[in-house]
Amino acid sequence: MPVLKSEKAKLELGSKVRLLNLRERGALLLADGRKTRSELQVLLQDDGSILQKLIADGYLISPRAGTIGTFLVRNDLTARQAGASQPSAHVSAAPTSSADNFEGKRSLATTRMFLFDICERMFARKLPELAHQLRDRLREARDRESMMSVAREIICHVEEIAGAQRADGLSERIAMLLPSEQ
Repeated sequence: MPVLKSEKAKLELGSKVRLLNLRERGALLLADGRKTRSELQVLLQDDGSILQKLIADGYLISPRAGTIGTFLVRNDLTARQAGASQPSAHVSAAPTSSADNFEGKRSLATTRMFLFDICERMFARKLPELAHQLRDRLREARDRESMMSVAREIICHVEEIAGAQRADGLSERIAMLLPSEQ
């Protein structure tokens, strides 16, 4: 079953006040309604405790068979009620994201190149030592897990330098570039 963000999660991601830590927020970003709980555990390198906490706290919804349609209809109705004050408001079924639409092939190579690009753009001028260390670690990362470890470190540094919103956008883009785990 896919794991979905609740309204509480969307508020957390959109708020400037952070109630969750970086890993928990990363889990919320990855919960796009297409990934299953087990896929998210692999991506987060989690034993299940993070996802279980987020589900228990109401940030994530793990619908049972037959309830996903009800959940989507309920969200659609909520969106329509919110837009009712605008006469010609169009409710889109597509999720909004701060990351660009990506229609290309998902691959570790594409993800790696994107991470190298982040290092160049975010760190090369201001923190050349850090950029050099991160690039070296990316070159040594030969598998998905080691590359994701470096990606998490990069996102942490981006959040320190450019803020949580920028880090969230880059995390979303990384999630779009990663191939699904077999």
